[in-house]
Amino acid sequence: MKKSFSWRKLFNDVHLWLGIASGLVLFIVCLTGTIYTFRTDIEQMLEPDKYTVAVPAIATPLPANELIAKLEQEHNGKVLSLEMPADKAESYKVSIAPPATEKPEGKGKGEGRSGDGPKPTSYFVNPYTGAVLGTTEGPATEFFGTVMKMHRWLLMGDSVGRVIVGISTIIFAVLCLTGIVLWWPKKLKNWKQGLKVKTSGNWKRINHDLHNTFGFYSFILLLIMALTGLCWSFEWYRDALGKVMGAEVFKGRKEKPMFTFAGADAAALTTEDFIARANKLLPNEGNMRISLPDNDSTAIVVTKSQAGFMALNASDKVQLDQHNGQPLKVEIFAEKPLNEQIVSLIKPLHLGDVYGSFSKILYFLACLVATSLPVTGTLIWINKLKKKSKKKLKPRTIAAA
Repeated sequence: MKKSFSWRKLFNDVHLWLGIASGLVLFIVCLTGTIYTFRTDIEQMLEPDKYTVAVPAIATPLPANELIAKLEQEHNGKVLSLEMPADKAESYKVSIAPPATEKPEGKGKGEGRSGDGPKPTSYFVNPYTGAVLGTTEGPATEFFGTVMKMHRWLLMGDSVGRVIVGISTIIFAVLCLTGIVLWWPKKLKNWKQGLKVKTSGNWKRINHDLHNTFGFYSFILLLIMALTGLCWSFEWYRDALGKVMGAEVFKGRKEKPMFTFAGADAAALTTEDFIARANKLLPNEGNMRISLPDNDSTAIVVTKSQAGFMALNASDKVQLDQHNGQPLKVEIFAEKPLNEQIVSLIKPLHLGDVYGSFSKILYFLACLVATSLPVTGTLIWINKLKKKSKKKLKPRTIAAA
């Protein structure tokens, strides 16, 4: 008798064979993602003296212009950016570029620094003394660099590894969707069974429940990771998502400071003046970053983001005319349309720091689950194969007897 078509069996087969085909790659990608979640926290734990400072009882931080002048003199370079955290016990981060080199022949006017010269170096600085505490390179830098290369390219290079990871990520999204269909009970009265692990059962039942239950609890976060992760794998996907959302993905990478020119109202302003004007336009407390131009034709860009355990990883931005301090453009995150807000959060949504340390903890747990799913799923498949083989052998044994 011919068996009737079953959607559930189709979803089960798709889930099974796609999971087997991509299991090893997904295990590596999820494991490295789990490790990378707390990269900053681990680096701060390894070198606490570089990230934190003793706060004097009376002293206040050095004025920004004084601190910048001190660092430029000591390092014979140009300060390009200054990051000032809201926490008074945290060090500043300063990016310093070496002196501009002569332009090679063939370069036209206005092409900026030579790309052949050394890149800017980022330093951690004590805001109260101006002492340099170290660079952003540390004992874990090379390790996490390797972890990231493995996460994105499987250490196989951008051209090959990126495609393999991208295809596996598409499969992972399909696994999430088919998995939630398979989790859904045939009878609604049995829905509670999918919410807990039966620890009193044998190891096969526990393994099945770990795969089924934990997969359900982490479903939303895992699907978000997959859908956002594809933005780094395929340009066509990134462009399509931008069109669907009505806002360009990673638009900030292409944005450059606005053009400025010295007019009749030009005035001698210090970095402190620009900070004060930015604070009037962005009055909320938070972490501040000031990008300083290395020429006289671009604006000073100041961004401010929230700080705290559950702070939203989004920033407000203002561009100021470097000649008179007048605002050229003010962007408040909360005032942006919802589609632009979501698109601008693609990276933190993927990395897990969209709501500070709180969401990082949730993402870490979800990544642990994702790392375990290929293992528990493979064990489920092996157990089913053994069960089927026993059923086939049983009648033969009886017949032989």
